Amino acid sequence: MILAGDIGGTKTILALVICEQERVSTVVEQIFKSKEYRGLENIIQEFLSSDSVKSLTAPIRGACFGVAGPVVDEISITSNLPWVIAVPKLRTLLNIETVTLINDLEATAYGIPTLSASELFDLNEAATSRTGNAALIAAGTGLGEAMLYWDGHSHHPIASEGGHGDFAPRDELEIELLKYLLKHFGHASYERVLSGPGLFNIYSFLRDSGYGDEPTWLKDALKTQDAAATITLAAQERKNELCVKTLDLFTSLYGAEAGNLALKFMALNGVYVGGGIAPKILDELRDGAFLKAFHEKGRLSDVMKTIPVRVIMNPKAALFGAARYAHLLVNEQK
Repeated sequence: MILAGDIGGTKTILALVICEQERVSTVVEQIFKSKEYRGLENIIQEFLSSDSVKSLTAPIRGACFGVAGPVVDEISITSNLPWVIAVPKLRTLLNIETVTLINDLEATAYGIPTLSASELFDLNEAATSRTGNAALIAAGTGLGEAMLYWDGHSHHPIASEGGHGDFAPRDELEIELLKYLLKHFGHASYERVLSGPGLFNIYSFLRDSGYGDEPTWLKDALKTQDAAATITLAAQERKNELCVKTLDLFTSLYGAEAGNLALKFMALNGVYVGGGIAPKILDELRDGAFLKAFHEKGRLSDVMKTIPVRVIMNPKAALFGAARYAHLLVNEQK
């Protein structure tokens, strides 16, 4: 049995799973509110002490945790939590040797082979599926990016912190957006526009720059409710034009950066769109603005039109990927 974790800024998911080749089945799973705990160790202790886990007789053979942030020398200082996660401490806590920590996008990439065709939505149905590198981009609490290197036989996920790369505007409006971000944050990364907080940053820019009106009902809702969810729902229900413009710009920027990633990695096998936001705005991703921005890459536009783009619909891809990675390590050590 494998202990797997998906560590996010808002929630942490832990599960005990059984892996058989590329199939993953969950035995016990529990969701925790990350910000209510001092660290991952406290969550693991609570999980392992639960009756549903204590009743199991099969031993834990390995553990892997996908974390939203960089992993350096078996340590991660999480991007959206005041946590320091260290593998040596986790090994001591769990009393097993095979314990590892990987970036959450790397975990999602490992989880892709566990997904069925019904758990992937094709945005670019006219594209041609070919062997070669693939790429993964995921907007949620933050923005993650990863590469899947093709060695001629299989894909090997490679983590990155590309979401913190410099935001590159494409037109006059986005130049204004860049100046706005620089004024407020000092450094303007793609995560500042492609994430839940990024969606609100786009909205704030358009509102403060006079591109739309903020009615009282919306202003009040933004004070008491999740801003990104509020803006998205108002846009989808066409209740406010400022929210519509916000979601339109977000979707176009998402497609542009996904295309940048495809170019950097020459991802001819395809680009996967993960994270919590994409499934919630699937209709907007399908309406053309995303793919238009994805394809418009100057002299390489024709190449871009041949690259598949697939939305990951299963929110447990990172959890399953962490389990699969630990399972692979356990088998290697055997």
